[in-house]
Amino acid sequence: MASDTSDRTSRLDGASAPGSGIGLAMLLSLALLSAIAPLATDMYLPGLPRVADDLQASPSSVQLTLTAFMLGLAAGQLLVGPLSDGLGRRRPLIVGTVLLAVAGLGCALAPSIIVLIACRFLQGVTGGIGVVVARAVIADRTSGDRSAKLFSVMMIITSAAPVVAPLLGGALVGPIGWRGVFFVLAGLAAVMLMAVVAFVPETLPAPMPHPIEPRAIGCGIGAVLGNRRYLGYTLTFGIGFGAMFAYISASPFVIQEVMGFSPGMYSVLFAVNAVGIGIAGWTNNRLLRRFRPHALLAAGVAVLSAVGVAMLVVALAVPGVHWLLLVLMFCLTSSFGFTAGNATALALGEVRERAGTGSAVLGSLQFTVGAIVSPLVGIGGEASATPMAIVVFGCTVLAAGSFATTIR
Repeated sequence: MASDTSDRTSRLDGASAPGSGIGLAMLLSLALLSAIAPLATDMYLPGLPRVADDLQASPSSVQLTLTAFMLGLAAGQLLVGPLSDGLGRRRPLIVGTVLLAVAGLGCALAPSIIVLIACRFLQGVTGGIGVVVARAVIADRTSGDRSAKLFSVMMIITSAAPVVAPLLGGALVGPIGWRGVFFVLAGLAAVMLMAVVAFVPETLPAPMPHPIEPRAIGCGIGAVLGNRRYLGYTLTFGIGFGAMFAYISASPFVIQEVMGFSPGMYSVLFAVNAVGIGIAGWTNNRLLRRFRPHALLAAGVAVLSAVGVAMLVVALAVPGVHWLLLVLMFCLTSSFGFTAGNATALALGEVRERAGTGSAVLGSLQFTVGAIVSPLVGIGGEASATPMAIVVFGCTVLAAGSFATTIR
């Protein structure tokens, strides 16, 4: 038994050494896999009115295409993460990207809203495969500071996707229509497939199979959730994302309805804040040369908490000082650039033997929290920034409490 443990530890150390290799081509391939979800979420949004007209569907039915995608994204991660711990990383990625392309074609050719909703759900499930396995591959090959640096680099790359997607979609809907947007997404899936085949080898340490029966999958999820430090880092990431998603959900109304900015100016401000995430991720990557991921995460959580308190004070005490709230929005999104990469690296570092399962739980929590906070910011109506500030404050307090549980 001791020999087996030693052998397993040796395999893990070898797989996680920086020298074992995540080159630039492989990293870009993994980033593309992670970016497909926000691209598929946002690119077709400018064409929603046309979808309703072409398929003779109600606006609420068309909105279900987005809901179905998000549900599929969460379900796909929970399903494929544990499977990748038993089957390996490469096979699920190849099968998933093939099905992602098929789902994109199905959306493009959908004859009715029911078919479109079903294909969007499949697109979410298969898009979730790339997100969860990309994180697991990095956890397989790296650890510690190296892992945090790569997650920060991926954060820089993928943070551009939510900004580019609606702009690209708006440019494409006119000349090629909403169906053409889905053909483009299917083409991107084909590019992803070629990248996976060419640049992403099998990275799961072998032989380390985990049973893939439903009961064993449940046990695997229970095992990672039973790791106190993993759970603390995961909650820090997921609830911290909730604070940012509260901003994302409320900002169109706050910036345009409350502050009076035009839709064009809103797009500019949204892009600036998204760029802030990338700058923070790049800065975090540089700071990892001198500081450990846990210390940088502590600093990021401290900034996040301070922003949450300040945003609530500004919204309640000086609601007319719009420039100050805009600055706090930028600080909020930028702080996520410090928390996301470090929290992800530290969480998956706690469950290295079940990195796929750990990545799946982390990703599912992220989108579940996002789904919860999105309607909360609208409870108080569209004429005030206070609901957004309250939700952001609550999320930052909970994120700080979650981080506190990771301290030895």
